[in-house]
Amino acid sequence: MTLKKQSIRFNHRIYMNGSYVPSSKDEIIKLSEEWSKNEEILFKKLLQQGGNIKIKGNNFRVDTEEKILRLKDM
Repeated sequence: MTLKKQSIRFNHRIYMNGSYVPSSKDEIIKLSEEWSKNEEILFKKLLQQGGNIKIKGNNFRVDTEEKILRLKDM
């Protein structure tokens, strides 16, 4: 099972091995074809929360942009 393009959103800033991967969903999806089910689940959690993880020798860091709520939106 692999990741889908919709899993990686526009508000995710993904770094692979220390360098920023600009909008390269295809590259990450291709790498995910070799991942186990558990590694894929961990990466999806990383996309939701942000953080660091090492999968199959690749270091990933995900920064997520949080939506700023205005007083009206609360």
